[in-house]
Amino acid sequence: IFKFLGAISVDLGKDRIKPYLPTILTPLYRELNSNYAEQDPTLKNLSQEIIDLLKKLVGLEVFSLAFSSVQKQANQKRAMRKKQRALQTVANPDIAARRKLKRHKNKAETRKRKLESLRPMHKAKRHRSHALKDLAMVE
Repeated sequence: IFKFLGAISVDLGKDRIKPYLPTILTPLYRELNSNYAEQDPTLKNLSQEIIDLLKKLVGLEVFSLAFSSVQKQANQKRAMRKKQRALQTVANPDIAARRKLKRHKNKAETRKRKLESLRPMHKAKRHRSHALKDLAMVE
């Protein structure tokens, strides 16, 4: 898709690409700023190359305006999601408590897995099932 976006950009030319610039930059920006574990470095390099190509094609000033608008929009979305999560915690405390318990349980499992990889002879105790009853609140 990134190669397609680059080819379309070159094909449209400097004047006709300007209205579509934010649309083209959105996935490129998302790929550049992502920090998930299984990220493909070739994809990140490709998106950087296409951004450089667009910079040369439309000029630094036009590119900077479009890129900053995409950046601003992504930050607004991130803030909105964070705000909704905080509101959901207040509105639905039972769901929030369940999510928190699940997160702590996953954290403990990760810690056990790391410990096992460091000391292979030592086996950490594990729960038998990961059913919903494990996530229930204990009174």
